Amino acid sequence: MKRIVTMQDISCVGKCSLTVALPILSVMGVETAVIPTALLSAHSVFPDFTFRDLTEEILPIARHWNGQSLTFDAIYTGYLGSEQQIDIIAQAIDVVSGTETLVFVDPAMADQGRLYAGFHLDFARKMAELCRRADIIDPNVTEACFLTDTPYKETYDEAYLDALLEKLGDLCAGTVVLTGVRRKSGETGVISMTPGGERFSYFHETIPGQFHGTGDIFSSVAVGGILRGLSLPNALCLAADFTHDCIRRTEADPEKRWYGVSFESALPLLIKDLARFT
Repeated sequence: MKRIVTMQDISCVGKCSLTVALPILSVMGVETAVIPTALLSAHSVFPDFTFRDLTEEILPIARHWNGQSLTFDAIYTGYLGSEQQIDIIAQAIDVVSGTETLVFVDPAMADQGRLYAGFHLDFARKMAELCRRADIIDPNVTEACFLTDTPYKETYDEAYLDALLEKLGDLCAGTVVLTGVRRKSGETGVISMTPGGERFSYFHETIPGQFHGTGDIFSSVAVGGILRGLSLPNALCLAADFTHDCIRRTEADPEKRWYGVSFESALPLLIKDLARFT
């Protein structure tokens, strides 16, 4: 069984970060260890949420594991709370990585043209440094713009996307995956580019509205699929299909959109679809 460690926050209410990654990776048959980076009473869409920074716990956990000779097939980072924490996470990656450990960075920090609350440009620059260490990164279009100092556009053409992918390729020597790409034809999807320049794209019809936690769902399924032996295109297709299905299950109940998508009811479908590829 493959083993992964994911480093991101715990939101006690709201379906995102570790409360999404842990069940998804587990149901995909990947042994999952966690390093919580922060503890929130609820995700940041809720007003007046509480926040406990766990930065001081990150390196002691990693060093304890190293002392126990624990090894991991992959490291997967998500939402991180500060520039200092990014530096600590980089050190923790060095502590627990082996020579064959895959480093998957989801630079969760922005959407819809804006950084998340509490983040600023210095944070984006520090996240870019972490992305340089990764084997795979999967920013959305907004995050890609902040990572590469590219002006954000609500509507764009293929030339804009090509330039964005090339800039991401200059930033990260590994594979870049651009998510949340919208086409004028009414489709939303993902485009990837390998270090050798090979590209792959996969799209679904756009579902109007904002659905929280979908980036965490996509990243968790994608890295889980890769660890289960799927090719990158198949892992991205699996992740995109599952994310799309989760949104479909949620859109009929607008009161749940702010809370997070209904991924739990779709987990049996994920198991079935994974079996088709493996």
